[in-house]
Amino acid sequence: MVLAQRKVLLLAADDFEDMELLYPLHRLAEEGVAVTVAGLDDHLLRGKKGYGPLAVDTTVDQVAEGDFDALVIPGGYAPDKLRRSEKVLALVQAFDTERKPIAFICHAGWVPISAKIITGRRATSVGAIRDDMVNAGADWVDEATVVDGNLISARTPADLGPWMKALLKALGG
Repeated sequence: MVLAQRKVLLLAADDFEDMELLYPLHRLAEEGVAVTVAGLDDHLLRGKKGYGPLAVDTTVDQVAEGDFDALVIPGGYAPDKLRRSEKVLALVQAFDTERKPIAFICHAGWVPISAKIITGRRATSVGAIRDDMVNAGADWVDEATVVDGNLISARTPADLGPWMKALLKALGG
């Protein structure tokens, strides 16, 4: 029951890709992992496909890397909002410095790009941001899920299964 002792921070903002937030939220909880959803503020969120309202547990201003074992960043249009927050970028950098798992999917690659942690790292994303990833210095590959050290990336909702398996393995499951 090692996973029952794990804590994961899940970043969220309006227009998140519904399944890329909901699947990890429920899949991790299914394994006994404590998941905290942190938003940019405390307002109710909506997914880009209409899921919601989703209440956040806290805000990014009220959390610290030291309280969690891993970080999850769903895709959709939310990452473009998240990447503008200095607190979000500082959190991502702190998780990376401590080599804690950072799982991101689809457009969420924008957040590690803005946090300046992707250079020289192997990763994947939705094809639409491939140029962004490559221009930021990533070794971009077209694979369902890519693990490079503590970075766990996936392309699209079709890759949710292998992405979550990789994160659960990184958490000790």
